[in-house]
Amino acid sequence: MGASVGGGSEDDDAEVSEINVTPFIDVMLVLLIVFMVAAPLSTVDVPINLPGSTSTPAERPDEPLWLSLGLDRVLSLGNEPVSPGALQAALDAQTGGNRETTIFFRADKDLPYGETMEILDQLRNAGYLKVALVGLEGAPAAAGAAQPGDAQPGGSQP
Repeated sequence: MGASVGGGSEDDDAEVSEINVTPFIDVMLVLLIVFMVAAPLSTVDVPINLPGSTSTPAERPDEPLWLSLGLDRVLSLGNEPVSPGALQAALDAQTGGNRETTIFFRADKDLPYGETMEILDQLRNAGYLKVALVGLEGAPAAAGAAQPGDAQPGGSQP
């Protein structure tokens, strides 16, 4: 009933009904390896020491406004101690109420992270949103005690 138009067997003209899954399996194995390598890197329990910074320091103004939190939990604006409740009033007096002034905030690296965040929250609530976190320029985390003049604003500290 059927006629053949060319000289060949019927197998040459038949469609291949099998799917080649080898490339699919190769891609899946590569993705599996990528996820196996990437999953351990995405954990949060990696010990870090934040205060050191090797980034290029930003330019400091001639008269920077330093806000410091020492290990003894004493908050200082410049060289004057400030009680945490009076922080907004002290900042307004120092800046003349200019909320666009950049505050250079430095905290002892041995302080609990939560205490540092409390001060940052107070700054945000007071309307001072331009806060530069300060680290030691090019200093590894285990460096010795720094002098106030050694501190540089860093871009990599959260």
